[in-house]
Amino acid sequence: MFTIETERLILRDMVPKDEAAFVAISQHKKYQRFYSEDDCDPRKYKDLTKLFIRQAKEEPRKEYQLAIVYKLTGEFIGTACLRLESNNQASMGCGLSRSFQGSRLIYEAASALANFGFKELNIHRIYAETISENKAAIKLCEKLGMRHEALFKEHRYFKGRWWNTTVLAMLYNEFKNKA
Repeated sequence: MFTIETERLILRDMVPKDEAAFVAISQHKKYQRFYSEDDCDPRKYKDLTKLFIRQAKEEPRKEYQLAIVYKLTGEFIGTACLRLESNNQASMGCGLSRSFQGSRLIYEAASALANFGFKELNIHRIYAETISENKAAIKLCEKLGMRHEALFKEHRYFKGRWWNTTVLAMLYNEFKNKA
């Protein structure tokens, strides 16, 4: 099983027992603010759990959708992902249980995953795309050292309205110089 360990966390491949906690995190109203109604269906998160478990076994591996486990309790508290793309690029995303937000744990997880991507997988560029109103995600990306690259006006339609999306990114050299 693939793992990355930090001071307070273990990032590891997802396993079947993670499904209930993953679904529970996705059902919180604040989590759902920036997702379409279809994306909030609990069945989708059950299917995603199975997909992430299958993807962890693929060769060559292209998806690192990892469970975030709090070392102190062994509890599944979120997910962090790195999706490999062509030309040594990758997209990144993460989510954390509401009860652990504000603890800097998501920064710890995202930073460890970016470090793995750049140093172990030789990624050239990591980017994240989020709804422009998702201030917490944008703040996390900026703290990681990502810069704003693009704003897509009225790019996604859900919940009866158009949403802008923001793309933030960093290059290996920018990450290396920050570390």
